[in-house]
Amino acid sequence: MTVDEHRSAGEDEAVPPSRIPELEAEAEEQDVADPSAEGGGDGEDPAKHLAGGGPRRPNHFVLGFVGALGVLSAWLLVNALISVRAVLVYILIALFLAIGLNPVIELLRRLRMPRWAAIVTVCLALVAFLVVFVWAIVPPLTEQVSSFAANLPAAFEQLQNSAFFRDLDERYHVLERFEAAVTDADFGQQIFGGLVGVGQVVFNSLFATFTVLILTLFFMASLHGIMDVSYRFVPRSHRDGVREIGDEIVQRIGAFIAGQLVVAAFGGVVAFLFLWLTGSAYALTLALVVATTALIPLIGTTIGAVVASLAVAIGDPWMGLVTLVFFLIYQQIESYVISPRVMRHAVDVVPTVNITAALVGGALLGLVGALLAIPTAAAFTLVLKKVVFPRLEQR
Repeated sequence: MTVDEHRSAGEDEAVPPSRIPELEAEAEEQDVADPSAEGGGDGEDPAKHLAGGGPRRPNHFVLGFVGALGVLSAWLLVNALISVRAVLVYILIALFLAIGLNPVIELLRRLRMPRWAAIVTVCLALVAFLVVFVWAIVPPLTEQVSSFAANLPAAFEQLQNSAFFRDLDERYHVLERFEAAVTDADFGQQIFGGLVGVGQVVFNSLFATFTVLILTLFFMASLHGIMDVSYRFVPRSHRDGVREIGDEIVQRIGAFIAGQLVVAAFGGVVAFLFLWLTGSAYALTLALVVATTALIPLIGTTIGAVVASLAVAIGDPWMGLVTLVFFLIYQQIESYVISPRVMRHAVDVVPTVNITAALVGGALLGLVGALLAIPTAAAFTLVLKKVVFPRLEQR
């Protein structure tokens, strides 16, 4: 409080003369501590402007360096994701199978079977299917390859004795070129490299199958725990609604896989009955091929039909043509009668959305993308119906 303030505090209050120097010293200290008392106005130090200060400008070097670090981090993250792409695909397939097989596990639990026993039963059923599939495919394939290798010299000799081949050899020197290619030093190396490549593909397929089976087992055992942890990332006020939608999405994915299995099993049974009635020696093998390829959306039935027709045509070309016609007719029935009804009740998505989703998913992730696209479209449609459309109607 300055001398003037003491004087204006009241007429009955008198400042002793001995305190006047002390009060003046306090006033000087306040003037030094508060620059605004000297006319700074808004509290800024006038010496700051005299010293060449002013508003702080952004440091462009620091901004560029931080931006470059961000771009580098994103690039490293993308490369890391590309490096582990195969592992991520295995995880997606295993999680997809675990969610799809969960209704079967719940059905077994309703039959008073413990959850661990239900999971073991489902896994043993998968292993049994793989064993039957390999047992049905490998022996006939080995027999056909051995028969082809044994009959190859006789077929080649018969081809040499034909007039057409002799005329072709005189014009283009086919035998000389074939002998030169066989006796080439790189021919054996190429054959060995091809065999190594085939062996590597077989080993990778077996490793991928084993990995997916183990991951599926773990995901089935901990599916409820994974879902509960996922729901905890949602605020408590919205958790019940998200849980309801999430449970319905899981239910629809399971229904989709069940529907695919029904369609594939129906196609395999029809193929087996037709091939058995026509007297094919590999009716079971070709029926398993048709049933397995039918799990592929859109083009699975076509692939199975072509494979079965070619296998039959090797022994009897006319019967192979009849088989192809039969499968083409069945494909139309499956595409327009069986599959739409089953999948409409399974995922509740219109066929146009199914086709579009399968095409987009196949273009992005190949076969895995095509398999995951339809349940993803079903989940997206459910979110639109349950969340987006009601909010838009309230506006």
